Amino acid sequence: MTRVITYGTFDLFHEGHYRLLQRAKALGDYLIVGVTTENYDRARGKLNVVDDLMTRIENVKRSGFADEVIIEESIGQKISDVQKYKIDIFTVGSDWTGVFDYMSDYCKVVYLERTKNVSSTMLRNQNFKIQRIGIIGTGRIAGRFLMESKSVSGVSVEGAYNPRKSSAERFAQRYGIEVFETLDELYERSEIVYVASPHETHYEYVKGALEHGKHVICEKPFVLKNEQAVELFDIADRKNKILFEGIKTAYCPGFTKLMDVARSGLIGSIRYVDACFTKLEDTASRELTDVKYGGSFLELGSYCLLPVLKLMGRDCESITFDSIYGHENIDIFTKASLRFKKGLATVTCGLGVKSEGRLLIAGTKGYITAEAPWWKTTYFEVHFEDASKVEKYSDRFLGDGLRYEISDMLNQINGNSKSEFKLTRSESITMSEIMETFLKKENRI
Repeated sequence: MTRVITYGTFDLFHEGHYRLLQRAKALGDYLIVGVTTENYDRARGKLNVVDDLMTRIENVKRSGFADEVIIEESIGQKISDVQKYKIDIFTVGSDWTGVFDYMSDYCKVVYLERTKNVSSTMLRNQNFKIQRIGIIGTGRIAGRFLMESKSVSGVSVEGAYNPRKSSAERFAQRYGIEVFETLDELYERSEIVYVASPHETHYEYVKGALEHGKHVICEKPFVLKNEQAVELFDIADRKNKILFEGIKTAYCPGFTKLMDVARSGLIGSIRYVDACFTKLEDTASRELTDVKYGGSFLELGSYCLLPVLKLMGRDCESITFDSIYGHENIDIFTKASLRFKKGLATVTCGLGVKSEGRLLIAGTKGYITAEAPWWKTTYFEVHFEDASKVEKYSDRFLGDGLRYEISDMLNQINGNSKSEFKLTRSESITMSEIMETFLKKENRI
């Protein structure tokens, strides 16, 4: 007898789950299915799980393919299960290709091809619908977004569009999704559109998606003109659709905690914010070769402006920019100085000059420091006049962090608006206005 084992959350049980179990069963004579607990899902970063454990187990049983169902409760359990149940074949979906190669020391490992175009009509829980995502743009961030989406229950990336078809085909082949030949095809087969195209194309793509009645996540910077940002949010209101800017930091638990502590009065009134983000980018990259829309401030400024606007407000009285330039006068390092009614702020971005890269929040009773990479906030400290008094805070940051913005988007679509404060439309509009100010100063628009 050939004994097979597979694992999964099996939330909102759908056709993809059914086919995976069907093919797993076909690999042998006896199929054992491990269903994850809620606690284990949270520990491994799986967000938005809807169905409870017993519902998920029952749905697996109803498929008719599982000879035995067990519960997966912790990391490392798979090896013990393989030995305990004398397993011959371990199998999971192709989404996990390579991740479980270590299991080959204990049994045969088989990765089953992912089911494309998951049908929401197969859902057992009719109160929720799997939201299909179509991606516009096939660069690095799009790949990270797609992988992070696998950790959010209730969404499925269906395909990707790029006007350069060869790029879309390479991307689709790598990640096992469809190529959308046209934007109309993308609109037809998606409820959510993720815009990850070059900065200057965001406005047209976001507008098109909204006009076609789609929810939109747009990569930062959202758009490069104030009037465009206002117009797009107005369209979203008119169409009753969710639109927000994908600055992942805004949606991460650690950053939310940092903002809460900063505004709690613990360090008194906030008078100064210093946010720095630098990295050394490949000189041949788009960021350092695009004369009009490249450079450090357009690429990294959104991250640094985020804590400034949240803590100092949106009424900036004045802003000045100083830059160091590289090839073709593209800014490789930019420092923006902002004055507000209640204090000052400094935003520093670099792609060709490396700096310390921390976040400092100064108040009348103390200060907060978060070292690089503070934009993936996992730890920060609160300091006071008494140097011996230091309060320390920490939180988790899972994967690339994009799962948090996907999760919040899904929550808002499903009627939970509690996360809207994390990055408001007013803050996104103000960021667009600052981007426009910078571009005008650089004579790029």
